[in-house]
Amino acid sequence: MNLDDVVITRAIVESFSKKFLEYSELDVAIAGAGPAGLCAAYCLARQKVKVAVFERKLSIGGGMWGGGMMFNELVVGQEGKGILDEIEVSYRTYQEGYYTADAVECISTLCSKATKAGVKVFNLISVEDVMLEGEKVCGLVLNWSAVEMASLHVDPLTIRAKYLVEATGHPAELIKIIVKKIGPKLLTPTGDIVGEKPMWADMGEKEVVENTKEAFPNVYVTGMAANAVFGAHRMGPIFGGMLLSGKRAASEILKKLKTQE
Repeated sequence: MNLDDVVITRAIVESFSKKFLEYSELDVAIAGAGPAGLCAAYCLARQKVKVAVFERKLSIGGGMWGGGMMFNELVVGQEGKGILDEIEVSYRTYQEGYYTADAVECISTLCSKATKAGVKVFNLISVEDVMLEGEKVCGLVLNWSAVEMASLHVDPLTIRAKYLVEATGHPAELIKIIVKKIGPKLLTPTGDIVGEKPMWADMGEKEVVENTKEAFPNVYVTGMAANAVFGAHRMGPIFGGMLLSGKRAASEILKKLKTQE
């Protein structure tokens, strides 16, 4: 059989266009494909929720790929180990309460589990703005990352979602857009982004789960974005809290979706 280059092009363009159009209306849209965002997406998709993740970079995984300072091992605590068991990632006991796992195995397995559960990941797409209906945030405004990087004046496209998840990590870029465009009307003590505190792994691991909640009507924060928005500590290369935060975000949204049935 001879391969036709134009047929290859048509196959890619038609298949991607069909996928993108199918996911232009969603139950949940997640900004950021780091460990928290992917874990949230995986937990939602397992419950038959229509969910897509939009990632600015070519690769998914956020900071998990690099472990700590490019030593691609990561640490989870006792509770985080339960999620590694759930997604079938191997780990080693370093000492009681500390478990190490291969960073590449962990994030690649999580991405595989998520996509096989039904999550669609759209990489190389940046979130440029949010879409409003009245005072309600109801979707994301998207553009190619290359357009953003080149500062080209190219109008974006939009997708609609019942709920949004801010999973962009330390910068909390989606929430920053909301504050910039709508004003300091967040569900935080100040109404604004409180800001991330210095490293304290013990506190940060707990706080990231506690702060995983609605930060603006229909917009949930997870992972380091949660601690940045609500004002808590960072925790470095211990990733159990990230995974548990993603799981909690999914749980909170599932409760809301069930009340709408």
